[in-house]
Amino acid sequence: MYPAQVPELIARIALADPRVRREDPVEQTAQIDMWAGILADVPYDYAMQAAHAHYSKSTWPILPADIANRWMTDVRDRLDRHASFEPNHHPELDPDAETGDAFVAALKAERHAVATGQQPPNEVRAIMAGPADPAVQARLDAEGTYMPPSVKETLAALRPEAVERERLIRSGLADPRSVTCPWDACRAPQGQRCRTNGRDRREYHPARISAATAALQDVA
Repeated sequence: MYPAQVPELIARIALADPRVRREDPVEQTAQIDMWAGILADVPYDYAMQAAHAHYSKSTWPILPADIANRWMTDVRDRLDRHASFEPNHHPELDPDAETGDAFVAALKAERHAVATGQQPPNEVRAIMAGPADPAVQARLDAEGTYMPPSVKETLAALRPEAVERERLIRSGLADPRSVTCPWDACRAPQGQRCRTNGRDRREYHPARISAATAALQDVA
């Protein structure tokens, strides 16, 4: 925001809240200088929007810090969501240039545009557990499976542990057998069930489940 825009900003806010504007000429000058310094990086239109948002929820007089803090929060949010710089979005860049000056300039310009709201963040979608895209699922259905459903059902009865592990993986849950059991009295290696007194347990030790969950989160 330019210093010359600050008096207009204060005047427009004062239409809704006269408490904001100073009446004494000396105080007015000091107020304008103070607001101009605090709001130097805040666009005028954004400052007005911030004032609208403030008075929609509060009856307290707005301070320039309220506007500046709201602006910085939005800037951080936009930059945090701006995941990558894509050179193919900048055809003007020469990949064979002797220096990277043009690349750095384009990078800075893009980040500034995102920070100031002139350009939306280039977000990267997270890989989430869930149903496949309809087009992908349709192709999978068309391709079929190498194992007939009847054979898979027969094998499922003979391989309950494999079926359970497949269910856990498809559900995005931790497979306890993917890690060694940390319980001192067990220490079952990867791929084997937990044991008690030399016999396989139906349930896994809680410590092993916690270790498998932590390992899965580290990978994610």
